[in-house]
Amino acid sequence: MTGAASTAKATSVPAGVLPGRELMVTIGLGVLVALCFAGSLLVGPAGIGLGEVAAGLVAGDDAIGLIVREIRLPRAILGLMIGATLGLAGAALQGYLRNPLAEPGLIGVTAAASLGAVVTLYSGLAAAFALALPIGGMLGACVAVVLVQALAGRAASSITLILAGIAVTSFAGALTSLALNLAPSPYAALEIVFWMLGSLTDRSLTHVWLAAPFMLIGWLLLASLARALDALTLGEDAARSLGFNLASVRTRLVLGTALSVGAATAVAGAIGFVGLVVPHLLRPLVGYRPGAVMIPSALGGAALLLLADIVVRVVLPGRDLKLGVLTALIGAPFFLWLVLRTRRAQP
Repeated sequence: MTGAASTAKATSVPAGVLPGRELMVTIGLGVLVALCFAGSLLVGPAGIGLGEVAAGLVAGDDAIGLIVREIRLPRAILGLMIGATLGLAGAALQGYLRNPLAEPGLIGVTAAASLGAVVTLYSGLAAAFALALPIGGMLGACVAVVLVQALAGRAASSITLILAGIAVTSFAGALTSLALNLAPSPYAALEIVFWMLGSLTDRSLTHVWLAAPFMLIGWLLLASLARALDALTLGEDAARSLGFNLASVRTRLVLGTALSVGAATAVAGAIGFVGLVVPHLLRPLVGYRPGAVMIPSALGGAALLLLADIVVRVVLPGRDLKLGVLTALIGAPFFLWLVLRTRRAQP
């Protein structure tokens, strides 16, 4: 027990990274998120100043108040929550799988949530009931959890979890393609494609209240894994010897990812690469301990998505550039660089 305790203590603070540095990075990211959130409230087709935005948030039923509270505020809140979700889930999955290429869509949640939303679009439920689309997305994410857990089994390894996620992703993608192929009209197919590209346009506070409880529960489940992920850096046998139930860890990981990422996908569509890129950018700043990367990754993801949403509104304000397209344009080159660097590091 003395050796195990000393080993756990040794991994609590990585070499070369001081706890004070972690705190400074976290505070800096928090300030950046606040600035990006304020920028999201200020940027838009209607020229509204800082004082008018502040007044519109607290009072006033005029046009400015309605624009700020009903259009810009929900968009900014969703950008913050979805970015934090993707960053946190990406850091947790990379820590659990000990794989730098892991990201939130790896276990099939994103594809299944997209399929659930596509079904509501294809069937016409989304047109008949405004909240049918996000509800369908969250139901799809729940189905993905059940399938992944059933396929992987209780005592499955990380490889089995990945394979189960790939199977669910492939099947959900195939059904989505079938829905596109059998769409009743080109306009219906175009609506499905545009939604799948990911966007925060035309979201309301109703979407915020619908997604927020699921995201909050998911965040709590993922944040509770910090110590277990640190122990897993020593290997699964060492983690078990330190008293961690790996079956429980995996269940909390899958459920937390499904609730938070499923809710994010349900209200905004598929937004990729944030969960892959952000943990990699922040890991050298806070150390390579998985538990230390999680909170900064959540803040970094929120800042990145808010900034990307601002860029979408500034670069092509009249063309409705989709948020998922922009994050892919940012993330794909980074992904290629990461693959090349990993290949060069191999003997």
